[in-house]
Amino acid sequence: MHTVPDGVEVVASRDAARRLQRPPLLVVDAVTDFLDTHGVGRGPIAWQRIGDGQSNLTYLIERGGDRVVLRRGPRPPLPRSTHDMLREARIQRLLRGHGVPVPEIVAVCEDDAVLGVPFYLMSHVEGTVVTGTIPSHLSSLDQRGATSAAVVDTLVALHRIDVTEGELASLGSPDGYLQRQVARFSGLWEVNTSRDLPAVERIGDWLGRNLPASQAAAVVHGDYRMGNLMFAPQAPARVRAVLDWEMATLGDPLADLGYLTATYSEAGAPATPLELTPVTRAPGYLTRCQLAQRYRSHTELDLTALPWYQTLALWKAAIFCEAIYTRWRRGERPDDTDFGPSLETGVPRLLETAAQYAGLIATPRA
Repeated sequence: MHTVPDGVEVVASRDAARRLQRPPLLVVDAVTDFLDTHGVGRGPIAWQRIGDGQSNLTYLIERGGDRVVLRRGPRPPLPRSTHDMLREARIQRLLRGHGVPVPEIVAVCEDDAVLGVPFYLMSHVEGTVVTGTIPSHLSSLDQRGATSAAVVDTLVALHRIDVTEGELASLGSPDGYLQRQVARFSGLWEVNTSRDLPAVERIGDWLGRNLPASQAAAVVHGDYRMGNLMFAPQAPARVRAVLDWEMATLGDPLADLGYLTATYSEAGAPATPLELTPVTRAPGYLTRCQLAQRYRSHTELDLTALPWYQTLALWKAAIFCEAIYTRWRRGERPDDTDFGPSLETGVPRLLETAAQYAGLIATPRA
């Protein structure tokens, strides 16, 4: 945990923030005043950046024995629609009321004057996020399998929520969701790239020509993967919180299953930039096929078209990652020395894998 220094990321005061060419991400006196207003702790604060997000940013804030998590969008200027903290907080409040394991929303700040963008505070959940290291309490072969199973079972529970009535129904229209996704991301490519990758248009055309009929309507998380789940700090494997709801909406539940399985690390599969929990390549974890089979056994949805949803997931991810790569090339991500430059080859790899799911190119034999 860092005590709060002056610097590019965090400054002590609003006056210091005004003197910077690039706005900071945290302004200590502004955050302190906001905590005072909402009765969170007393005394000085300490902060630590947490999570692996490439867009929205998350900080653990400690103050006088109290711990909360602050979540905000990136530095402006960026389209607010893609980093809507107010909507994200509202979604979590609604889902918590339906029994979904999400952190409690403590306070929401709509005033841009505080940090330059809206943000919210949520409760800190004690637990473990599984990424590059297998937690010791989940390391046995049985617990590895249980961890994978818990990922699927939590998704099934989310997709079972009735979205036809109440406030959840106001989150969007599930009708035409897949068609809108293809159209929206096709348009995003041209404004977010500075290079020619013909596979984007080719895959987009294939998706548009082969739209499956949605079998159900559900809350779609939009970035559902093991790395966005918080597991209990002791065995057995149990999901305590689902995180990062920035892309959630109402739509086709198989979009989440397609993303989960297409981005899930599996022994023998080629790596992509979305391999954020590589430990599932180890023995004991369920395979992609087993994840899908478990989901189907609990929902009875027909998974014949799952490769279409997997193609959509990786194609969208390639377009999103290309936006990050373009910002890095323009010098808009000066602190990014790893992820941004890796996307020069990473985006084409995503497109290649998407094309394999679509059957547009042959899948290499293992």
